[in-house]
Amino acid sequence: MLDIYAQNDGVKVHKWHHYLPLYDRYFSRYRDTPVRFLEIGVNNGGSLQMWRRYLGKDAVLCGIDINPDCAQYDGQSGMVRIGSQDDPAFLAAVVEEMGGVDVVLDDGSHRMPHIEASLRVLFPLLTTGGTYMIEDLHTAYYPRFGGGFDAPDNFYNTVRRMIDDMHMWYHNNKPAQLPQMKREISGVHVHDSIVVIDKAEAQRPTHSRVQK
Repeated sequence: MLDIYAQNDGVKVHKWHHYLPLYDRYFSRYRDTPVRFLEIGVNNGGSLQMWRRYLGKDAVLCGIDINPDCAQYDGQSGMVRIGSQDDPAFLAAVVEEMGGVDVVLDDGSHRMPHIEASLRVLFPLLTTGGTYMIEDLHTAYYPRFGGGFDAPDNFYNTVRRMIDDMHMWYHNNKPAQLPQMKREISGVHVHDSIVVIDKAEAQRPTHSRVQK
């Protein structure tokens, strides 16, 4: 990914440098496969172009954006659809058009209510074994994005609830705090400004003792 980013000679792409190895870490297994990849946030189309080069010709790429000007990028590196990331009907229609979704990358408005709304609609639609990444989450600490260090809507409070639900076996099987996610969280990875959620059926852990 670093080479693709550094050698970009097409449309401008703007990324934090520490994101690039994380893309490799979580998305390299999808390269040269017919992965269905949904990116929230199109901007000038540069990111979709980067993902096409990285994922390969067989990937089904779709970007969504609320800005109607982004429609001009439809068909260049992938599909582009115009609508809001907090519109459940729009999101469901896009996923249906894609034939399902294996990866979601939320690089949209970065506003707390929009991140929550997209997650609650798209995570249940994500294929089992899929990957959900949200980036630029330093905005969770910015009041103008609906966040703040002690703000109740800071997205990292939702991350804590995910972790609690993932560990449901150890706190008396209390009701899920995020029922829309149906306790299908198998991993939550927190990096600087990025959260990655693995989707898999929750199974009660087992253990044993062995000796010679």
